[in-house]
Amino acid sequence: MILSLKNVSKSFGGVQAVNRCTFEVKKNTITSLIGPNGAGKTTVFNIISGLACPDSGTIKLESKNITGLAAHKIAKSGISRTFQLTKVFRNLSVRDNMLLAKRASDNEIKKTLKSVHFEKPLDTIASELSYGQQRLLEIARALLMPHELLMLDEPTAGVNPRVRHEMRTILRKLRKEGKTILLIEHDMEFVMGISNRIIVLNEGRVLREGKPKGVVKDKRVLEAYLGK
Repeated sequence: MILSLKNVSKSFGGVQAVNRCTFEVKKNTITSLIGPNGAGKTTVFNIISGLACPDSGTIKLESKNITGLAAHKIAKSGISRTFQLTKVFRNLSVRDNMLLAKRASDNEIKKTLKSVHFEKPLDTIASELSYGQQRLLEIARALLMPHELLMLDEPTAGVNPRVRHEMRTILRKLRKEGKTILLIEHDMEFVMGISNRIIVLNEGRVLREGKPKGVVKDKRVLEAYLGK
C-alpha cells in the first residue's frame, strides 16, 4: 500500500467533518473518493496533504508516518496535489508556474505539459488561458513535482466536455505509466470509466469501498450519494 489512513478524525467546532476514517490506496492504481456534499472528502484531502491537522488517527505514506506533518514536509515526502478551485498564479507565465514545482529545463516542462495535452507557449501568461487550460496547467505542475502519490481534487469541475474527455485519456495514460492517483470526483460516469477502486464517504466515514460496479449497486450508496 502506498497510503493508509487509520481511524482519522477531524472536528471543526461542533461539526464532526471526518469520523474514524480508515482506508488504503494501492500503488499503480486510480482510487476515487466520492460521496455527497459535506461527506468530508476535501477535509480528508487536506489532512493527508498537511493543510489540516487530524484530531486523532494515523496517516502513513508507504512506511513513513506523516500524521500532522507540515504541508511542505508532506510534499517533500512524495505527495503532490491539485485543488477544487484552480490555483495557478495568473500573473505568471506558464513556464514560471511550472518552475514553482521544480527547477526544470524548458524541454522537461514542455514534455510534462504535452503529457496533459497542453500546447500553449511557455511565455503565455496564465490569465490568458481558459479555465480548462488552467486546470491542465495545474495538473501538469503537480506532475512535474517529484511525487509518489498524485491527489486530484475534482479535476473535471467546471470544464467543458472536450477537456473532460482529455482528462479521462490523460489519467488512463498516467495509470499505464505506473502513477498512483487518488481523486475526488462528482461525475459518476467519469469515475466509473477510470477507477480501479472507489471509496464512498458519508458523514465523514467510509460507507463502502471496492470495485466500481459493486459499489454503485450498493443500496446504501444509492441512498447516501444518489438520494434514492
